Amino acid sequence: MRGTVLYGPGDVRFEDREAPRIEKPTDAIIRIAVTCVCGSDLWPYRGIQKIAQPTPMGHEYCGIVEEVGSAVKTVKPGQFVIGSFCISDNTCPNCRNGYQSGCQNLEFMSRAQAPYLRVPSADGTLVPTPDIPSDDLLPSLLTISDVLGTGWFAADAANVKLGSTVAVVGDGAVGLLGVLSAKQMGAARIIAMSRHERRQQFAREFGATEIVTERGDEGVTRIMDLTNGIGADSVLECVGSEESMMQAILSTRPGGSIGYVGVPHGMKLDMPPVFFHLVRLHGGPAPVRRYLPDLIKLVWERKINPGKVFDLTLPLDEVAEGYRAMDERRAIKTLLRP
Repeated sequence: MRGTVLYGPGDVRFEDREAPRIEKPTDAIIRIAVTCVCGSDLWPYRGIQKIAQPTPMGHEYCGIVEEVGSAVKTVKPGQFVIGSFCISDNTCPNCRNGYQSGCQNLEFMSRAQAPYLRVPSADGTLVPTPDIPSDDLLPSLLTISDVLGTGWFAADAANVKLGSTVAVVGDGAVGLLGVLSAKQMGAARIIAMSRHERRQQFAREFGATEIVTERGDEGVTRIMDLTNGIGADSVLECVGSEESMMQAILSTRPGGSIGYVGVPHGMKLDMPPVFFHLVRLHGGPAPVRRYLPDLIKLVWERKINPGKVFDLTLPLDEVAEGYRAMDERRAIKTLLRP
C-alpha cells in the first residue's frame, strides 16, 4: 500500500507503507472513500510544528468497513462509516459527559491519507450512515470527521443562540463551516472576518451577513462599530494565533462567549483583557463524536452542504500538490480520492 508521509518542511511524499491490519480486538479496517488535507497539517508542513521523523499524515476519513476485530459490536463489514479525528472509547466518564476528545483512552488519528486505515476503538469512534451514500454526498460526509464537527463545536462552545450576533475569526475551512454552524443554530447576524474575496463568497453562501476585512485592533474597532459599541454575543476563534485570540476576546461583549478551536501556536494569553472584558472561554479539540449522529442526519437529508468547502479535488497520489495549493492559498481545502 502507498500512503502520505511528511519528511520535513515542504517535503510530502506518497510512498510505500505497510498496509494496516487488525492489531487489537477493538480495531476496524476501513477502505477510504475520500480523505483530505487539513489546515492543521500545514503547521508541520511549514516547519512551525516540528516533527522528529518521517510522519504518516491524515486524520479526516470516511469509508467502507473491510474487517473488524473480534470485540467490535456496533459496526460491521460492508457499512459506510465516519469517524472523528479523536479516537475514543465513548464509555469513560469524560465521553459520557460529551467530551470524547478528552477520553481517558484518547488517541489522535493519523495515517488517513492512504487507501486503507486502521481505526482503534472502533465501537466508540465510528458511526455508520443509513446506507451507502451516493458519490455527491461524500465531500459533505467527510467534513463531519473534523472541519464541520470542529466548526460546530466552536459555535456550540460560543453559546450561539437563536437571534444572536456572531463574529467568526478565521476564514479557513473551519471558520467557514463555523459560519454554517452558527447559521444552523439560528444566529441573526454572522460577521465573517476575511480579507480574501473568494473566501468571503463562501462565507456569504454559508450564511454570513457581513464581512470585516480588517484585522487586529482595526478589526476589533470595526466589530464594535457594527454592534453599536457592544461587541458580539458569540465569537468563534478558528485560527490559533495570539493575534486572533486577542481579536476574539476584544470583539466579545461583556458576558459573551468565545469558542476557540484554532490549534494554538506561539500563543501567550494576556489575562487582564479576559478578566476585565467579562468573557467566557471554552474550546479545545472538538468532541466530534458527540455531534456525529446529528451532523450525519443533516447531511444525509441534504439540509446542509458543507462539502462546498472543498475547492480542489485531486487523486490521492497527487497529495503533495494538495499541500502546496493550500499552503499558497490557492485552495481552501483539498479533497483526495484514492
